[in-house]
Amino acid sequence: MTIRTLDEFLDTIPDGAERERMVEVLDWVQATYPELEMRIAWSTPMFTHHGTFIVGFSAAKMHMSVSPEKATMDHFATFMDERDTDRTAMLARQPWSKPFDYELLAEFIDYQLATKKDVTTFWRP
Repeated sequence: MTIRTLDEFLDTIPDGAERERMVEVLDWVQATYPELEMRIAWSTPMFTHHGTFIVGFSAAKMHMSVSPEKATMDHFATFMDERDTDRTAMLARQPWSKPFDYELLAEFIDYQLATKKDVTTFWRP
């Protein structure tokens, strides 16, 4: 099933508290960065700016994933290590059982906006 709306995406998150956390984080992004456009692509919510990808989100059983781009993950590797952030090359895992790291998310978004201000493609070239 292809997810096309935020409600359809949220329906994939079964636990009420986890769904509420996802909504809270997405609302925070929209309130803090009103210049970003939220859309559903690849069945997940993501934010773009001037047509270029900034950050995406997904949900798993034990965590929410925050996905900027690999260059951004690489840039913040030491910062994430210092914060004991569980991650892969492409995403940072935010456990449902811990407070959400809004500071890390803001760092991701600010870096993406700054380094992609002149990018005209969806993904970083």
